[in-house]
Amino acid sequence: MRGLVQRVEQASVVVRAVDADGRPTGQEELTGQVGHGLCVLVGAGRDDDLAAAHRLADKLWRLRVFADDAGAMNLSLADRHEAGAPAEVLVVSQFTLYGDTRKGRRPSFVDAAPPDLAEPLVEAVVARLRELGATVATGRFRTDMAVSLVNDGPVTLLLEV
Repeated sequence: MRGLVQRVEQASVVVRAVDADGRPTGQEELTGQVGHGLCVLVGAGRDDDLAAAHRLADKLWRLRVFADDAGAMNLSLADRHEAGAPAEVLVVSQFTLYGDTRKGRRPSFVDAAPPDLAEPLVEAVVARLRELGATVATGRFRTDMAVSLVNDGPVTLLLEV
């Protein structure tokens, strides 16, 4: 599994409605919003399983990307949670993290998990983060979404488990 992690001041995701032909209707629904925390785009690969989903969630929970009193990136969501601060995460499914652009100009997505495998794995990441103590907001699988965020730092990391 892959997670593109951004430390954010705030982040939100809206689902954009489309008609039967796939054209936007102009209707939008806010499905997730967080304050200071992480925005994570999560992609599942063909060979990923529940154990990989749990490893990704655990790594996100313990990833030291928040500043301590000296200004060094030494604190994790877990540390913030233990100190009584919010441990907020916006998780958005993102199959394009498995896009292969080594050949040609059009990405190949053959390494991405099919939707029936990917959806429960992304849901498992969310469930595990909540189990650990995070406040998790999400997008909606298989929809057209718009993600807005204010990157803090900026801090952006690619995790693979």
